[in-house]
Amino acid sequence: MKNKVLLILTVLLLFIPNSKVEAEEINFKEKIKKFISIALQNNPELLEAENRIKVSKEIPSQAGSLDDPVLRFGLSNLPVDSFAFDEHVGTTKDITLSQKLPFPGKLGLRTEIANKNVGVAEQNLDDLKFKIIRDVKQSYYELCFVLAAIEITKQNKKLLEQFVTIAETKYSVGKGIQQDVIKAQVELSQIMDDLIALNRRKETEQANLNTLMNLLPQSPLTIPHGVTKSSFNYKIKELQSIAEENRPVLEQIRLTKERYQVTKKLAKKDYYPNFNVGFKYGQREDGRAGGTGAFQDRPDFVSAFVGINIPIWYKTKQSRKVAEQSYKVDVAQEAYNKAKNQIFLRIKELMDQETKSSETLKLIKTAILPQARQSLDSAMAGYGVDKVDFLTLLDTQVTLLDWEIKYHRELTNYEQTLANLEQTVGKSLF
Repeated sequence: MKNKVLLILTVLLLFIPNSKVEAEEINFKEKIKKFISIALQNNPELLEAENRIKVSKEIPSQAGSLDDPVLRFGLSNLPVDSFAFDEHVGTTKDITLSQKLPFPGKLGLRTEIANKNVGVAEQNLDDLKFKIIRDVKQSYYELCFVLAAIEITKQNKKLLEQFVTIAETKYSVGKGIQQDVIKAQVELSQIMDDLIALNRRKETEQANLNTLMNLLPQSPLTIPHGVTKSSFNYKIKELQSIAEENRPVLEQIRLTKERYQVTKKLAKKDYYPNFNVGFKYGQREDGRAGGTGAFQDRPDFVSAFVGINIPIWYKTKQSRKVAEQSYKVDVAQEAYNKAKNQIFLRIKELMDQETKSSETLKLIKTAILPQARQSLDSAMAGYGVDKVDFLTLLDTQVTLLDWEIKYHRELTNYEQTLANLEQTVGKSLF
């Protein structure tokens, strides 16, 4: 009986999970690049933002164009008693053409404002791209964690099935107790329940990743093994400088401030009048004076005019508009400072998370997991010669399982933190 138990325990040592994930790293990296590429091409949120840019690019030309000229037809001095065009010398058929002309420089400023809006929309698109990249990476790494947890849990399920066999074998020959069998069966049932939950979570994460790529949620995905800890050598000040130079949302606020500055210039132009110039042609019918006198050859009339608006209410209108835009410039500057401070704080928080995760990963990989495996090996050996009870053996295996999964959880958290850092600084770092 003892030889049989020792043989089973020796075989079990071959099934102990190992957290070293080294294979197919290149394939893993290529796969995530492919998913990112698909998302950047097909994500509906990005396509919506791209179409908004197309819309905004059509506006500058409109803003820099003159109002349409006005062509007007009319009658002047038509007698109401006869409605005859040749009876009265002052009766004319009028054609008037007029054109509104803004004060010089206004059209150029309006065009510049519209171009600034295009720039703001483009920076919004760039910021959205980094967000999509981050979301794809986070979803991808989360899916990798779930798959790793499933694999580890399946390996432990095999071990627990063997433990149940050992417990039942020892109990059947009077060398064990029923409590050991029941405990092993309970742990095995817990493992099976964990697998059900992990597989449900796998489906959810696949659906999230597919949605980011504008695919059907249920579309199958092939995820290769090979998650390894990315090297990270950046300093906090270096990342803050990168963010200040590259983060699209900061450039977006800068462009917004510049737009308000241009709008302020346009508001100052409203102190000056706009013009309305026109030409009028009055056609007269030949006829007799008073309808009974000598026949008259009546020449047509030509008229021209220039009109201007007089900004006499400038204290309550134009001046207030200039002040409004001045305050908007100040608001934009403070919005920039606020956004920059928030980004710098976020970088500090993420750097702290990176340091913590890195240290935790090192501790688990180099100390806790080797110790847990040693403990399990020792418990197996002791159990085979009746020096360790079954519950201790079972608890040792459960502890190893927990640390195996915790290692992959920390590895996923670490890579997700780096994805957040890339999005925060607005530049690819890896």
